[in-house]
Amino acid sequence: MTTTLVTLLAESATRVPQRPALVFRDRRLGYADLLAQALAQGTALVRMGIRPGDRVALMAPNTPEFAVGYFGILAAGAVVVPLNPLFKAEEVAYVLADSEARMALGLQAGGGILQTASALLPARPTVVWLDGGGKCDDAPPAGAIPRTSGDLAVCLYTSGTTGRPKGAMLTHSNLLANIQSFQQVLQVTEDEIFLAVLPLFHAYGATALLLEPLSIGATVVLEPRFVPDLILRTLVEQRVTIFMGVPSMFAVLAGLPPRTAGLARLRFCISGGAPLPPAVLEAFEARHGVRIYEGYGPTECSPVLTVNPLSDARKIGSVGPALPGVTLRIADEAGRSLPPGEVGEVVARGPNVMQGYLNRPEETAEVLRDGWYHTGDLGRMDADGYLYIVDRKKDLILVGGLNVYPREVELALEGHPAVAEAAVIGVPDPLRGEVVKALVIPRSGEAPAAADLIQWCRQRLANYKVPRTIDLVSDFPRTITGKVLKAELRSQD
Repeated sequence: MTTTLVTLLAESATRVPQRPALVFRDRRLGYADLLAQALAQGTALVRMGIRPGDRVALMAPNTPEFAVGYFGILAAGAVVVPLNPLFKAEEVAYVLADSEARMALGLQAGGGILQTASALLPARPTVVWLDGGGKCDDAPPAGAIPRTSGDLAVCLYTSGTTGRPKGAMLTHSNLLANIQSFQQVLQVTEDEIFLAVLPLFHAYGATALLLEPLSIGATVVLEPRFVPDLILRTLVEQRVTIFMGVPSMFAVLAGLPPRTAGLARLRFCISGGAPLPPAVLEAFEARHGVRIYEGYGPTECSPVLTVNPLSDARKIGSVGPALPGVTLRIADEAGRSLPPGEVGEVVARGPNVMQGYLNRPEETAEVLRDGWYHTGDLGRMDADGYLYIVDRKKDLILVGGLNVYPREVELALEGHPAVAEAAVIGVPDPLRGEVVKALVIPRSGEAPAAADLIQWCRQRLANYKVPRTIDLVSDFPRTITGKVLKAELRSQD
C-alpha cells in the first residue's frame, strides 16, 4: 500500500522496471535504475549525517539528477526544499536560512551559487553534487528510511507575490492525495508520455509532471527551458500525449505554424499557474487542434484544487469543479458561504491542504481557519460547482468605494487586436481613493495609442472601471509560472 512518495516510486519500479521513467535528450533512465540511484543517494546522505526530518535543499534544472535528488532526500527520511535554479546567492541564502537546511544538493555546472549562498550563513549547509563529488557511488544502496504518510515530505517556498517567500509544509499524504484525485479526473495510464518543461522545483511541475506520471509508471520527457520551436519538435518526435504549461507558453505556441507531422499523439493540454485568457485558448486550439483544460490551485494545496473535466462539460473561462475529495466554497469577509454567482474569497478543505508555514504560526493561523485554507483569491461558483477566478483579493481596486476587479479590465484590453497582454493595478487618487491604471504589452509590430485603448475600454466597461492611464511596456515582472507580480508594478509607479 502506498504510504510515502518513495513507496510510490518503488511500486512503479516493481511493476514496470524497464520502462523509461525519464527521458532527457539522449539519456533514458528506467524505473528500476531511477529507484536504485535514488536509494544510493539516500544512503549517501544518511552516511553524511542526514537524519529523519532534516531539511535538505535541492537546486537543479529539469534533468534526471533533479528526480534522483528529490527521491534520494526522501529515501533518507528528510524533507525536500526545492530551490529555483535561477535564484541569485542572496535569494538562495534566504531559503537555506529560513528552512534551516542541513545540506544542499545541486549540479556542479551551476553550483557556484550554492557554495556562495552557503558561505553567507553562519551554519554553512554542506553542498553536495548530484553529478559527482559526494554521490558515494561506491556505497551499496540501503533501503529507504521508514517514514509515515503524516511525515513532512516537501517544504515548498511560495512565489512571494505578497512579500518574502514562506515555506509551505506538505506531508506525504498531502501530495499522495492530490496525485490520486488529479489522476482520477485526468484518466491517465502508464502508456502516457508527459512533457515536463514547467520547472520541477515548482508545486505545479513537481506534482503534475513528476509525481503524477511516476505514480502510474508513465514516461516523463524532460526539458530545462521553454524554447518554442524545440518544444513543438519534441512534442512530435517524442510522441508526447500530455503537455502541461502556463498561459504565456500557450500564447507563444499559438503564434507558431503547426508542425508538418502534427500533434496527433497529443491527447490534451492543461493550463495553470495564472489565468488563461480565452483568446489564447481559442487561438492555440485553432492552430494546433488540441484542447486545453484549465485548472487552478495554490502551492499550499499540493497544489491542484480544480480542473475542467476531459469531456464536453468543459467551460471556457472557468477553472473547473473541485477535484474528488476537495471541498470549495466562496466566503464573504465574515467567512459565511455565498450563493452561486456572488464574488467572495475562495476557501478550500481537503487532504491535500498543507500543514502550515514553516516557523510562521501567525501567518499559518491567518490562512488556516477551522480546517479551511483561505486562498486570498476572489472567485465565484456557478450552479454546477464550476469555479471562476475573478482576481487576487489583495489586487482588488476600490474606485470611489466601488470594486474593480483587475482581471475584468485585463480581459477587455486583451480583446483588442493590437494587445498581447495587459496588467491592471490601482494607483492613488485624491478624489476617488484609487483609479485604474493599465500596462499593456503590444502584439509584435503593433503600437496602439493609449487614447484608442481607453476608448476601446469605454465601449465595454463601466466608466469607473476604465483605465485613466495606459503605458506600453515590453514585459512585466513575473513569477516562474508567468504570474504577473502586481506588487512590483505598484511599487514602480
